[in-house]
Amino acid sequence: MASSNGTRLKVDKSGRIVVSKRLRDHLGIHAEAELEVTPQSDGIFVRVVDQEPALIKVDGLWVHRGTARADADWEHVIEDVRSERIAAVSKR
Repeated sequence: MASSNGTRLKVDKSGRIVVSKRLRDHLGIHAEAELEVTPQSDGIFVRVVDQEPALIKVDGLWVHRGTARADADWEHVIEDVRSERIAAVSKR
């Protein structure tokens, strides 16, 4: 069952939500995966809890291993990072 906002799921009489194999495979959800549910004004938001840290240090630099948001304002992000680095170096 598809809707304009995504996939529709049903809650069974025991309160469980069944996620189709196709959707689990697409999202990388495996058996025993931990999900986080966040209440919102118009419903709930469900996301997979990262099992590995999103940031790791590689050769002294922090590297983000996640995926970027499609609507990210990269100029703003880069400027913020530069400002933080300049402030950190200035304090030394």
